Amino acid sequence: MNAFAALADDTRRDIVRLVAKNGELTSTEISQNFQMSPPAISQHLKVLKEANVLQMKKDAQKRIYSLNQSGMMEMEDWITDIRNLWTKRLDKLDRYVLKLKMERSRDKK
Repeated sequence: MNAFAALADDTRRDIVRLVAKNGELTSTEISQNFQMSPPAISQHLKVLKEANVLQMKKDAQKRIYSLNQSGMMEMEDWITDIRNLWTKRLDKLDRYVLKLKMERSRDKK
């Protein structure tokens, strides 16, 4: 599953927001913030980890989650590319509209 598909779920977005806000959190600390079973949260964490949105490290019996910077950068790069494409298209549209306005003002004279 890719990162955007993983983040399509409200709970997973909330988990990412929680981890981003707090830094590293254990799976127990994460699950304490939700009204669903720890195994359900664990499944969400698994999806986020597989999508490279979160990374996990083990410390004895604890699983500690944090943001995966490379996964976040990949999403940011994609968003930036799309924003740049739309900016170019909108700039082109602006030029076209300006050209039409200029032609119309010349025709009125």
